[in-house]
Amino acid sequence: MKKFVLKRFLISLVTLWVIITITFLLMHTIPGDPFAKDGRMPETVYNNLRARYGLDRPLSEQYVIYLKNVCKLDFGESMKSKAENVNQMIARGAPVSGQLGIQAFVISIILGPALGSIAALYQNKFPDYLMMILAIIGISVPSFVLGTLFIQFIASKVSFLPIAGWGTWAHTILPSIALSFMPMASSARIMRSSMLEVLGQDYIKTAKSKGLSKFRVIMGHAVRNAILPIVSQMGTTISGLLTGSFVIEKIFGIPGLGNFFVTSIINRDYTLIMGTTIFYSAILILMLLIVDILYVVVDPRIKLGGESS
Repeated sequence: MKKFVLKRFLISLVTLWVIITITFLLMHTIPGDPFAKDGRMPETVYNNLRARYGLDRPLSEQYVIYLKNVCKLDFGESMKSKAENVNQMIARGAPVSGQLGIQAFVISIILGPALGSIAALYQNKFPDYLMMILAIIGISVPSFVLGTLFIQFIASKVSFLPIAGWGTWAHTILPSIALSFMPMASSARIMRSSMLEVLGQDYIKTAKSKGLSKFRVIMGHAVRNAILPIVSQMGTTISGLLTGSFVIEKIFGIPGLGNFFVTSIINRDYTLIMGTTIFYSAILILMLLIVDILYVVVDPRIKLGGESS
C-alpha cells in the first residue's frame, strides 16, 4: 500500500509541474501583457511596471524565479489589485467556492445513486421513467441555464431565497442545486446501469435464497458493489463542480475564487491567473489521488504495487 501511495504521489507532483509549466508558457506566448499601452500610459511608467513584475527579463529567468516562489507557496502580488496579494485573494475566495462545491457534491453524491437505485429496482415502471427524465434534463441543460431559470422562476417569487449575493445559508441553496444537477443526473444513470448488472449476478440470487431480507440484499450486497463506478468518477465529479462554479458564481454574484479567476483572465493579471490555476490544479490532483486510494480500499480485488492499479 505504501508503494502504491508513493507512486501516485510522485505522479501527482509531476502532473502539477506540467500544468504549471504549460500554463506559464501559454500565458506568456499570447501577444501583449497586463500593462499594454493604450496611448495614455507614458513610456517610462510602462517600462517601470514591466520591470517591477519582472516582465522585462528573459522568459526562462521568469519561469525559474516563479517556480522557486511557488515552491515557497508565494504566488506574488496581483498585477491589478493593490489591496491584496494573490495569496490573500485565494484565502478569501477559496472558502466560498469550497462551501459551494462541497454542498453541490454532497447533493449529487447522495441523490444521484439513490435515484439510480430506485430506477433500477423499478425497471420499466413509472419511477424508472421519472428518474431517467430528470437525468436527461440534468445532463442536457447546462448549470448556468438552470441557474438563470432558478433566478427567474424561483428566487424572484420566493422571498426567503435570495437572487444573488453570499452570507447566509439561504444564499447557497439555489446555486448549489444548479451546480449539482448535472453530476447528480450522471451518477443516477451510471448507478442504474450498474445496479441492473449487479442484481442479475449469482451472488445476489444466493443471498436471496439464504432468506436475507430485501433491504439487506440491496444495501449489503447490491448497492455496495454497484456504487464502485460512482466512487471511480468522484475525482472528475469534484473537478467538474469546481470548474463549473466559475459561471455559477458570476450569475449569483458569489465572491468566490471562480469570480477572481474570470476577472483575472479579463484583466490579464498573470500572477492571479497562475495562482488560481495552481490552487485549483493542486486541489483536483489531490482529490484524484484520494479517489485512487479510496477505490483500492473499497475494492480489495484491485492489486497494488507494480502489478496493476
